[in-house]
Amino acid sequence: MRALVYLGPGTVTLQERPIPALTAPDDVLVQVVGSGVCGTDRKILLGHFPARSGVILGHESVGVVAGRGRAVRSLADGDRVVVDPTLYCGGCDRCRRGATNFCRRKQGTEVGVDRDGTFADYVLLPERFVHRLPETIGFRPAVLIEPLACVLNNVSAAGVTCDDVVAVLGAGPIGTLCGLVSGRIARRVVMVETDPYRLAAAQKRFFHVVDAVDAKSAKAVVDTAGGQQPSVVIDTTGVGLDDAVTLVADGGRVVMMGFNSTYRISLSPLYLTHHGISLLGAGDYRADVFPVAVALAPELELTNLVTHEYPLERYADAFGALGGVLSTDNAPTAYGAMKVVIRSELGELGMDGWP
Repeated sequence: MRALVYLGPGTVTLQERPIPALTAPDDVLVQVVGSGVCGTDRKILLGHFPARSGVILGHESVGVVAGRGRAVRSLADGDRVVVDPTLYCGGCDRCRRGATNFCRRKQGTEVGVDRDGTFADYVLLPERFVHRLPETIGFRPAVLIEPLACVLNNVSAAGVTCDDVVAVLGAGPIGTLCGLVSGRIARRVVMVETDPYRLAAAQKRFFHVVDAVDAKSAKAVVDTAGGQQPSVVIDTTGVGLDDAVTLVADGGRVVMMGFNSTYRISLSPLYLTHHGISLLGAGDYRADVFPVAVALAPELELTNLVTHEYPLERYADAFGALGGVLSTDNAPTAYGAMKVVIRSELGELGMDGWP
């Protein structure tokens, strides 16, 4: 099979790898239809997130069951499925109390980071990490189920209520999902973005959008929020914590959802205590959240979030649409897309032709 293999920051190569063999009784072989390019993939290539050299990248994947171990009962060959890439052992103390996203045996199990991922024609996973798709959702929007699960975990950690004003820093796919989920609960959601492409996309989808260049003083956000400081700020950029702490109201909550391993700030604990600010790092998601994302996804308008698709061999163009990473000479140097999908052979008809 073809596989996109990570060699080090800024370097990937398309290789021929053996199709994974069924060995465990609960193994499920998935023929990949398409995988979304995640901000994590981009940051791995930029050197802002660690990954194992030689690993197949990719984790936001949908596909079709192509083979099963003898003990698999919940799936049949040909089932349309979505992959849950947050593996856990189920036996450590953290898993036993439900904190599966902080499994003590996580090393070597992160799909597309230190375990082979889904930018390939096939991926092999245990049965409990492969979920059948509802009949009411196509492959195209289903690519967003895994990031939706991450968003559900973080919005839930913030304890968003109908009395909250929520500001979301960053209006990329994750930020947009935060806005959609928060908007089902909160009194008002304000999207904050600097990139022209994503700012324009947010303005088409949300009522309250602020160009972050004008929001450095926080006045534009407060004005857009009806004269109130937001009680919840979700930073999806990974580099906005300093702005978030300044922006949030006294007694408010700041959710650190984005990440960048090179980002550092000087933070005064006294400022946090005097203003009653809570900083929340919820991580990705627990095992029980993923099925909720599978069930919720058909109710959200996700299809238009997928703006670009490329076949596997055009991986450089796929990353090029996301800020020039691995770009060709003709690729943009700024964001030129929302969610980009890299598709495998089964997706050759294109996203609009997916079931």
